Amino acid sequence: MSQKKNNKNGSFSRRDFLKTGALSGMALGSGTLLGGCTSGNGNARPGDAKNIIFMVSDGMSSGTLTAADHLLRRHYGRPSHWISLYEQKRANRGLMDMASANSIVTGSASASSSWGSGHRIVNGRVNMTEDGQALKPILRIFKDAGKATGLATTTTMTHATPAGFSANVMVRGDEATIAEQYLEREYDVLLGGGNRFFSAEHREDQRDLYGEFAQKGYKVVRKKNDLMNFDGSEKLLGIFYDGHVPYTLDHMNIEEYRRDIPTLAEMTETAINRLSKNTNGFILQVEGGRVDHAAHGNDAAGLVYDQIAFDDAIGKALEFAENRDDTLIIITTDHGNANPGLSGVGSGYNDSEPRFDRLAEFRHTNNWFLPQLDENSSVSRIRELVEYATKIEIRRDEAEILRKAYAGEFENLNRMMSRPWPVMGQILANYLAFNWVGTSHTADYVELAVMGPGSDRIGPITRNTDLFHLMVEMADVKAYTEEYSEA
Repeated sequence: MSQKKNNKNGSFSRRDFLKTGALSGMALGSGTLLGGCTSGNGNARPGDAKNIIFMVSDGMSSGTLTAADHLLRRHYGRPSHWISLYEQKRANRGLMDMASANSIVTGSASASSSWGSGHRIVNGRVNMTEDGQALKPILRIFKDAGKATGLATTTTMTHATPAGFSANVMVRGDEATIAEQYLEREYDVLLGGGNRFFSAEHREDQRDLYGEFAQKGYKVVRKKNDLMNFDGSEKLLGIFYDGHVPYTLDHMNIEEYRRDIPTLAEMTETAINRLSKNTNGFILQVEGGRVDHAAHGNDAAGLVYDQIAFDDAIGKALEFAENRDDTLIIITTDHGNANPGLSGVGSGYNDSEPRFDRLAEFRHTNNWFLPQLDENSSVSRIRELVEYATKIEIRRDEAEILRKAYAGEFENLNRMMSRPWPVMGQILANYLAFNWVGTSHTADYVELAVMGPGSDRIGPITRNTDLFHLMVEMADVKAYTEEYSEA
């Protein structure tokens, strides 16, 4: 290709060089995996991945993964399963470009849909093209191929990430319709929160979806004991909370939650046990969805402990895959969020570790105590509640700033950080050395770890849509893919 000489002295300018380089990079990245995802490359062949477990820590920035590993090593005497995979060289590691169809900063719906359909989707939609065509999601493909299908999440069952593998809606918030699609499509295992989208008492149309699922042969469970005692071959619907499942740290410290609500690891183990009864294999998506919510709220304890809970679920997937050569495990995130991280404080940064260690003393998340406060809360009440939840005695002037944030009387130079949740995050950063860049998603290239058949095809940088093609090729279900499907 010829290059135009368009500056005054006839030479090719630096700007032109950078522009040409960027366009060349886009062309390279628009094909298959940069590691070479072609049928003749690597040792694995189509059909070698009988089972696929796709694990998503929603909204996980690099600092989140690091902080969870630090806390586990320092207070639980072990590394995280995720980092251990890198240390032991058991997984191929790379970065992934998660851009949506309309932005380099992606939302969870478009991110999951890129894996679920092989197309980049406009933010806010679930497996729907820009002209309103419905794309056949990957769980339907695997179901049509005779494989078992499942979803497990700590969000509502109908939230963006599980929906990206299974549903079609123009607006991700149309969760009542997503619940109906689950019923129509009859996926084998559905575990998470979201009672309000299934219960006749809460649905606007007063449909009793629990009853309709039961009529279709589902075992419907609402409590942890019922889930843990399940060992049947029926299809399984487990909904354990009205909205999103409570944060892990609150779950650990509230008896009712411990008794009635399963952990993500427990949901994962039950899902794998049920799905693996299908002799043709299965696909399971597991989401640690509240990692993202904690990042939006600058909630350090919510973030780190939910990341650890997700890591426990990774452990269950690894237990299943041990001594097997037929299971492809993909571990990743859909985007970064708020870019949290442990910062250097003190002389020689010697204060960083003891401040971070305070997280291990927390009883509750910010999400537990902040809703109990408002602009009428006294400084004494604010300090008392914060100290009970965190064992940190914040200063009176800090408590007053939080009260002003509730009243709308505080404005940070970074205005998105002026609301009570990020203000609390900034106050605690003084004591934890754990800081935040903002309260929203980021455009970071994200962590990607892959092990099992086809993992050798992952290169240093991967486009999000390539994972769809990797999964359908390694599971040998391409014959069941369709460009478009009914909504």
